[in-house]
Amino acid sequence: MAIKFHGMLERHFPERRVFLKSDVDTRFIRLRPETQLIAVTGASLLVAWTIVATAVLLMDSIGSGNFRDQAKRDVQTYQARLNDLSAQRDGRAAEALAAQERFNAALDQISAMQSELLESETRRHELETGIEVMQTTLRSTMKDREAARQHLALLQAESGDEAARGLAETQETLAPVDFLAEALARTAEERDAVVADARAAMDRADDLKLEIALMQENNDQIFRQLEEALTVSVAPLDKMFKAAGMPPQRILDQVRRGYSGQGGPLTPLSFSSRGEELSADFTRANRLLEQMDTLNLYRIAAERAPFALPVKSAFRFTSDFGFRRDPKTGGRRMHRGVDFAAPAGTDLFATADGTVIHAGWQSGYGRLIKIKHDFGIETRFAHLSKIRVKVGQRVSRGDHIGDMGASGRVTGVHLHYEVRVGGKAVNPMIYIKAAKDVF
Repeated sequence: MAIKFHGMLERHFPERRVFLKSDVDTRFIRLRPETQLIAVTGASLLVAWTIVATAVLLMDSIGSGNFRDQAKRDVQTYQARLNDLSAQRDGRAAEALAAQERFNAALDQISAMQSELLESETRRHELETGIEVMQTTLRSTMKDREAARQHLALLQAESGDEAARGLAETQETLAPVDFLAEALARTAEERDAVVADARAAMDRADDLKLEIALMQENNDQIFRQLEEALTVSVAPLDKMFKAAGMPPQRILDQVRRGYSGQGGPLTPLSFSSRGEELSADFTRANRLLEQMDTLNLYRIAAERAPFALPVKSAFRFTSDFGFRRDPKTGGRRMHRGVDFAAPAGTDLFATADGTVIHAGWQSGYGRLIKIKHDFGIETRFAHLSKIRVKVGQRVSRGDHIGDMGASGRVTGVHLHYEVRVGGKAVNPMIYIKAAKDVF
């Protein structure tokens, strides 16, 4: 087999000699068929590898160009989407400002209606008391009129008997008859006066009944407007707390415990000191006052939860809450807040009432502010260029607490904003989106 294989190779690759001649000697190199086969195979493999590598590089170059173009298109789409979100955010901010103005106007209107309601109830109570006095006077007058009628009938009977015997009486009986006539005349005048007073009292009673009916209709209209205004005001707040995962009743109970003083304009109405059952209007008014108290508790609770944006000027929303690619290492990490990008020095504002519990440097966060709020909520403002509050300071929603910067572990100027409930990080957009139709 070796001889046959060698003979076959010699037919295709005959043995060759390469002579190397020098000035003093001549030598040669013998190229056997096996050596030529190895050389040809190696050269073929080298040429094939060169062709494949060239094709791979060409395809990679074409693919890289397409990838760069696609990346550019993705970046443009992303920027357009961010610009659209920024425009929507500005629109929502304007709508929130308008809603806040409407809310304040509704509160003013409710206060005015409450004062008018109290005045109308007091006036109605006075009118009812006046009617009772007039009815008592009228009954007394009617009794006097009946007594006068009976006296008049008695006098008329006696006068008839005296007239029958008048032909036989002497001149001495004329004086009592004249006196009787005068008494009858006076009695008739008194009767007429009593009848006129009774008729006037009845007319006045009818007028008072009409006035009370009109007042009741006006009160009913005021009640309806108040109920509608309270429904419109309370329903969005109730929906906002539910959307943020905060049970409204538990929140209201907690606020009520912190504001447990009694008295003031929201004290339940009661005009009876004898323990009598309140009228339907009083019950309705008390129900409205309870709803107004609930609205006030909602307003207090809303000021103590982070339902506002930390940035009021123009910004870009650059990173959401959740897992993402780490901008430093490229690995996958949990991002426990949201990022807002804006120019360095942009004003940052507290999103709820609370107390500053940290204002300084912290590894990774850079210059950091921590604010403790009610309901176990804490907010964090990281990567600041300047801190404008101190530990222990009380802040209110909208207070200027710091400036945006690039301190700590960052790739550019932005605000890292966190919300923690019971020490656990939650998505801040839950609160911001829940309040978009209220504030």
